[in-house]
Order: sequence, then C-alpha cells, then structure tokens
Amino acid sequence: MKRRHFLAQSITALSIARFAGANEGAMRLPPRKTIRVAFLLGAGANVIDTAGPWEVFQDTEVDHDEPFQIFTVAPERKLVKMTGGLEVMPKYTLEDAPAPQVVVVPAQKSHPKSLEWLRTVGKATDVTVSICTGAFQLARAGLLEGQKATTHHDFFDKFAQEFPEVELQRGLRFVDNGRIATAGGLTSGIDLALHIVERYFGPEVANKTATYMEYTRR
Repeated sequence: MKRRHFLAQSITALSIARFAGANEGAMRLPPRKTIRVAFLLGAGANVIDTAGPWEVFQDTEVDHDEPFQIFTVAPERKLVKMTGGLEVMPKYTLEDAPAPQVVVVPAQKSHPKSLEWLRTVGKATDVTVSICTGAFQLARAGLLEGQKATTHHDFFDKFAQEFPEVELQRGLRFVDNGRIATAGGLTSGIDLALHIVERYFGPEVANKTATYMEYTRR
C-alpha cells in the first residue's frame, strides 16, 4: 500500500507550513522536578509525530538533570506497527501506566480503550497534546469540545465536518488552549514539544534544547 494512501485511510499525517504560537490560555505550567510524559501509541502511529517530541523531551536538561520521564503506553503490551513498518513494544498498558503529567497523542487509528483512557487521564494532566491527526483522537474523546484546535492540512475539511463543535484553526503550526494543545503534524510536533518545555522551564531552556537538536524554532 502506498504511504499516502495508508495515511488517508488511517487519518494520519504530514505537516503544515505556517507558524502559530500559544493562545491566550498558555500560561506557565506548574514547576516540577520530575514530569512523566506518556506517548499513547496505536496501530499506524506516525513515526515522526512520536519521535520528534520524544527527542525534545529526552534532550531537555535543567541544572544538569533530565526532568522528563518519557514512556510509551498502548491498549496491549504487544508490538505496535507504526508508519513505515517500524515496530515498537510499549512499556505500559493503559491499565498499568503511571499517571502522566503530559500526554502526547500522535496520528494513529482510533481504539475505544485509548479514547476512554484519554477521557480519564485528561482530567488530571498538566497538558494533553495531539500531533497531526491525533487531534481526531482528542476530539473523539471529547477533549476538544468548545476548544480551538488544528490538525494536518490534508484533513481540515474532514475534521471540521466530523467535529463542528471544535473551532478549527487552519494553517497554524500549533494551537495551545492551556491544558489542551494540538499541532499540525510531523515536524510541527517538535515546535509544540519545545513550547511545552518553555511553559515548564522558560525560553532559555527550550532554546538550549532546540540548539542541541540542531533545530531552528519558527
């Protein structure tokens, strides 16, 4: 199956061009020495939607400490086949994962158990974010109702049709409502992850992380 055809079938991902910063709700996040970040995986999860933000969080240092504890979680502890055929064994299931402060949802196929997990943990996270068409999962879990959001540009019309209660922001790199944030897809997930780092630790730490990654923030 051609990659673009698979993306369209599973409502997955590429990227958008223009920049968007935080919305008015994007205040500083509570200071924490340790921040657990759960990456929710499912069938067809997009590799760069996952790997881009993962790299940001793993490369962040504060006073020579690594504050982000990152892990994968999925409905079952079995290999998850991601885009391009990459297979990943999740560290936790939805039942035994530790409570996260941040949840990252890359583009992937919907799973009823994952949606229910998002509804539950989303009540207590500092911030829950989606990358690309991961926004469909947040919306299906009811987390985007009445919120501003974005997704991959190929799926703007489909998203607007399925979720008229969500205020779709077209052409933005990411949108931050405070406790819920969405990115357009692929490399824009890196921008949103750096933005989350900045909300926790300020621009100096975020910019230092971007420099280490050889990444130019837009």
